[in-house]
Amino acid sequence: MGDLSGRTFLVSGANTGIGKETARSLAGRGARVVLAGRSEERTRAAMTEIADETGNSDLDYLRLDLGDLASVRSAAETFLAGGEPLHVLINNAGLAGARGMTESGFELAFGTNHVGTYLFTELLRDHIVASGPGRIVNVASTGHYRPKGIDWDAVRQPTVTRTAFDEYCVSKLANVLHAQELGRRLEGTGVTTYSLHPGTIASDVWREVPFGLRHVMKLFMKSTEDGARTSLYCATSPDVADHTGRYYDNRREKQPSKVATPELAAELWERTEAWVGSTKGA
Repeated sequence: MGDLSGRTFLVSGANTGIGKETARSLAGRGARVVLAGRSEERTRAAMTEIADETGNSDLDYLRLDLGDLASVRSAAETFLAGGEPLHVLINNAGLAGARGMTESGFELAFGTNHVGTYLFTELLRDHIVASGPGRIVNVASTGHYRPKGIDWDAVRQPTVTRTAFDEYCVSKLANVLHAQELGRRLEGTGVTTYSLHPGTIASDVWREVPFGLRHVMKLFMKSTEDGARTSLYCATSPDVADHTGRYYDNRREKQPSKVATPELAAELWERTEAWVGSTKGA
């Protein structure tokens, strides 16, 4: 990655798993890292660990609950009020295996993994452009190949499937589509966008899966260190500095699902924009 001194990164879901490893690697290269998450206690514990290991204490905590749009707006407002630049936003936070609805009235995975992420990104977008050149990275999943499309009614209702895996995959398709359309909208600004599959990783994204099944699943998964590599590649590598809106797997560009068309990306954007309301300022 090279020296990242003078660059500010914001990583959501950074107190555990892939997000924590991403923050650790960035801090180890001298970056200022803002760790966003729901639990201040867990995040500050991660910050202490990262500072002790890397010698870099230029870390900060930002409270963020992506399932609650009021929390998303508050988090963006708090960050912007600090007046510091933001060069790279890594939308890492997400959940899988949980059923229900978000505080803001969306299917739980879709509302957390896509809607909250979309709003947070939009509220910070102009600031990233002003701080540029910059990057916006969405951690998606190979699961995005599974859906045949997006059921616009289903994403506004409680989870239907027992495992919530189908809903999770729809939310990951939305992450890919979001990066595509955002890349198109940011052309010429100096800010580039990326979506990626981190690998099948033994991380806390599976925390809602029943314990026995979760334990067996993790036996066949890669480490969180492996999982952070493609996120770091998209966030820092000069090899992809001129690319935007593309999808990556194992630090290589890969063709996304055939469902991930510009038309669906534009429709998702328009619908999400209408759902969340104003994104002008926090």
